[in-house]
Amino acid sequence: MPSFWKPRLGAVYLGNGTCRFRVWASKRERVDLRVTAPAERVVPMRPTGAGYFEVTLDGVAPGARYLYRLDGGVERPDPASRSQPATVHGPSEVVDPAFPWTDAHWHGVPLDKYVIYELHVGTFTPEGTFDAVVTHLDELVELGVTAVELMPVAQFAGSRGWGYDGVYPFAPHAAYGGPAGLKRLVDACHAHGLAVVLDVVYNHFGPEGGYLQEFGHYFTDRYRTPWGDAVNVDGPKSDEVRRYLIENALYWAHEYHVDALRLDAIHAIHDETATPFLMELVNVLGRYATDLNRHAYLIAESDLNDVRVLKAPALGGLGLHAQWADDFHHCVFTLLAGEESPYHRDYDQFDLLVNAYQHGYAYTGQFSPTRERRHGNQPLDLPGRQFVVGLQNHDQIGNRKLGERFGALVGFEAQKLAAAAVLLAPYTPMLFMGEEYGETAPFQFFTDFSDPGLGDAVRAGRAREFEMSGGGEPPDPQAEGTFRRSVLNRDLRHAGAHRALWDFYREVLRLRRESPALRFPDKERMRVTPFPGSRTLAVERWDGDDETLIVMNFSDRPADARLTLREGTWERHLDSTEERWAGPGAASPPQLVARSEVRLTVPATSVVAYALRVEPPTHR
Repeated sequence: MPSFWKPRLGAVYLGNGTCRFRVWASKRERVDLRVTAPAERVVPMRPTGAGYFEVTLDGVAPGARYLYRLDGGVERPDPASRSQPATVHGPSEVVDPAFPWTDAHWHGVPLDKYVIYELHVGTFTPEGTFDAVVTHLDELVELGVTAVELMPVAQFAGSRGWGYDGVYPFAPHAAYGGPAGLKRLVDACHAHGLAVVLDVVYNHFGPEGGYLQEFGHYFTDRYRTPWGDAVNVDGPKSDEVRRYLIENALYWAHEYHVDALRLDAIHAIHDETATPFLMELVNVLGRYATDLNRHAYLIAESDLNDVRVLKAPALGGLGLHAQWADDFHHCVFTLLAGEESPYHRDYDQFDLLVNAYQHGYAYTGQFSPTRERRHGNQPLDLPGRQFVVGLQNHDQIGNRKLGERFGALVGFEAQKLAAAAVLLAPYTPMLFMGEEYGETAPFQFFTDFSDPGLGDAVRAGRAREFEMSGGGEPPDPQAEGTFRRSVLNRDLRHAGAHRALWDFYREVLRLRRESPALRFPDKERMRVTPFPGSRTLAVERWDGDDETLIVMNFSDRPADARLTLREGTWERHLDSTEERWAGPGAASPPQLVARSEVRLTVPATSVVAYALRVEPPTHR
């Protein structure tokens, strides 16, 4: 354990039947601990200053259940509960942190090697558990994935949900397999050479079972978020709220060996302090990683297109290691799916895709029609590895009314083109579960609130969100059938076009991994050339003498590209129209011989890639 950090909050099992309980309850004069099982007892907790209460008890073993009694009245679960085995309203459980880890020599995966695979534990398999995910890790490794990203697993109400309504951020969801199940999954990922990214939510807490406000000053009404009052990271008593969140981040890194955290919607973490919470979190996690000689990363979700999210603190930034760059998705999706909503009209210009390819952001200070103002700034000196780009993710699918996947909205050739556009870009690629074989199940929005009023409110809110879209009501989020429709059918990948698409993804990831020109997400060694009058893009990437040309045609008719390339023979490494990828047949030549200008006809909705053959030097 790092010398600068030890767990302070919750029930910390010390061994030999001894457990220390500590809670922050700044709104309370008195807190009692009530152990409910295996034997009932009530013990007063000692105030230790700054709103904390503490007691150490003998005769408390892992598996014991307990609640906190506040000012002699209501009883609530522990805000830092390690396990909620029954419900979000029931007793918390003492957990033994010991686990037979096998990853003693694991140091993580460097960020520039990340190929992220986002999955939802509950719908990734019919079983919907951490252990069931383990059985598919070989497939992900074979595909070329290097990092598994789990949508939030912190305990939320009910057995099914996306996880963004979590209320116990230290407790792995019981329906998924609880603490032991998550540790088995992380250990198995590391044994397969896979990093683990965990999605965490520090901008709000869920509506059912969220009792934090009854304990302390966790929230502030100085700001509003889409989910209500903001989390208090910059007001009175916010130091202790920050400690709670930072301890949570270190807890996942230390007790669960998680390699990276994806921070949900950081633009909803309102903070006007001179040393922002996120900067503090970067500094503390960095010290932890240095102490253990491990890679540990923080990946932000942000729609601000603001380089200050990624720039080092010494340069006026927050210092986060990477961020989701959804502009890339928006551009590719809009060009190929052709939707006409105001949201998508913001991205229907081909030059925005060119900008996204060159910089990571599409909007780098231009006027945004939907926002009715200029948006973004220029990430000129930021490396490509800091931009996570994807064709699909839980938001872009699940926030559609019917949760349709990309493959349900475009043709097969467009799926291959879009996949190559993402995977061969000089950024950190991310896949969403099932896209690699063209999963046909939707990913719909589902919840499982026990409070009927909350269930009705969610239904009504979802209906309001889509009331102008026509086509009837959205699926009922509370219905079990909505959840069941979203479970993957992984058997699809073994036959027909689904197998061809899986093979195509694997081949493109192999090219990315094995080609010196493609393996590092470096946007500085790249040239992007759009062709006037067509939605066709040539991307040249190089590393020393190794050079790769990628030509992508996003239009519905063939395009003639005139290219000035380095002199030599260029070998075709990829053509999405080849029959082996269930295409109509390759129209591109196997070789290009460059002497001056080269002409290449690229079929509609396709991608072709060539690599310069470098002749070995001759020796006399």
